[in-house]
This record gives sequence, C-alpha cells and structure tokens, in this order.
Amino acid sequence: MNGYWPPGVPREVTIEAFIEAYKTIGYETTADETLEVGFDKIAIYVDKGAPTHAAKQLAEGQWSSKLGKNYDISHKRDAVSGGLYGEIAVYMKRKI
Repeated sequence: MNGYWPPGVPREVTIEAFIEAYKTIGYETTADETLEVGFDKIAIYVDKGAPTHAAKQLAEGQWSSKLGKNYDISHKRDAVSGGLYGEIAVYMKRKI
C-alpha cells in the first residue's frame, strides 16, 4: 500500500484493518445501508477476503464511487458488486 495510513492501525489489506482505519476519522460499523439524515455512510467491498473498494452514500440515497483515477459515478448500491470489487462486507457511518 502506498500513501497515507493512520498511525496505530495495522498496515495490512484486511477488512479489520480497513474498519480500524475508518474509525480513526469517526466512522463506526452499522447494520445496513438505510439512509439516515445527519450521517455519512460508506460501504466497504471485499473480494476473496481482501478490501477492494469503498462507496459513499449520497444525500438522495444513491452511492458514489471513484472508478480509476478520473471518474466519479453515482449508482445504485449493488451496481458495482461482483467483478473487480467483490461484494459489500460492511457498512459504516459517522455523524456529520
């Protein structure tokens, strides 16, 4: 992994490490993708046990993903499931 990684979080490609990394910026795990006013939500995707992608829920309930270096897309929750990204393993939220 290149780039920034939060101090004190194991620098490894595991769902546990990614959850801990997001916790350092205020996220906590949550049961589902239900839109909640006053919260940011993310979905972390895994493939073969390794985190591959994260999508952020938008205010209207759609999701936003960065595809490659230049493309941000809005999509339904499961639109990027399967293929390169795998499946959603965990949802997280933080108060805004």
